[in-house]
Amino acid sequence: MKLTRFLDSTGRTLLGHDLDDGRAEVLSGSPFTDLALTGEVVGIAQRLSPVVPVNIFCIGKNYAEHAKETGAKPPERPIVFMKPTTAVTDPDKPILIPRVCQETPEVDYEAELAVVIGRTARDVPEDRALEYVLGYTVANDISARKWQIERGGSQWIRGKGFDTFCPLGPVLVTADELGDPQQLRVRTTLNGQVMQDGRTSDMIFPVARLIAFLSQDTTLLPGTVILTGTPDGVGFTRQPPVFLQDGDELIAEVEGIGKLRNVVREG
Repeated sequence: MKLTRFLDSTGRTLLGHDLDDGRAEVLSGSPFTDLALTGEVVGIAQRLSPVVPVNIFCIGKNYAEHAKETGAKPPERPIVFMKPTTAVTDPDKPILIPRVCQETPEVDYEAELAVVIGRTARDVPEDRALEYVLGYTVANDISARKWQIERGGSQWIRGKGFDTFCPLGPVLVTADELGDPQQLRVRTTLNGQVMQDGRTSDMIFPVARLIAFLSQDTTLLPGTVILTGTPDGVGFTRQPPVFLQDGDELIAEVEGIGKLRNVVREG
């Protein structure tokens, strides 16, 4: 099922089964417990992030070709950082270039497959890890490179945690419908030009291994979102570098889920 969280024409915030025609059938209950179709079909006035995360874990340099383009060796263990939940923004809402990033261009894109945990997970074995997945959505791990590399005290969270730096959407596709998460195409288009075009089969640490790793002695609550890394083609590795500018149209896409569109504005 494709789940969409949205506003209808009266301003109600609803969860629905996306009908792929601008409408959704309203769902009752919680996606983590007792979700049920109601039979009520309404128009989607504005899409919202399909999940309100309780935590956001992110994985760095998790695609072999992306690690290579940064000049890094493939990591021996997952590189983990986090984004604040306040970084989440909705489909079609602007990505804001922070005022502290406007002195010189530095804001970059990273299209990613995002995993949404559906039930409490702790010390999960890898061979059962996918049983804990509610579904998948598209994320864009927006990154301010100078703040990530030079001004963040050797931590990535500052450069990746500004407001609007975690677009999610357009829908959440349940795990049973999406199938194998390691066989998906991931793309970024910037102003109509393809910048990233990779496959999740290039992940160094697949989704199941990431869940097992993150859940070691650590509780992953329902609603936890895991950003699984990005393919090669990011802006700061290009010659010359390509950074986001006011007015840009950015589309992150994952096969089987859809296109997450955002425009870029100065904050």
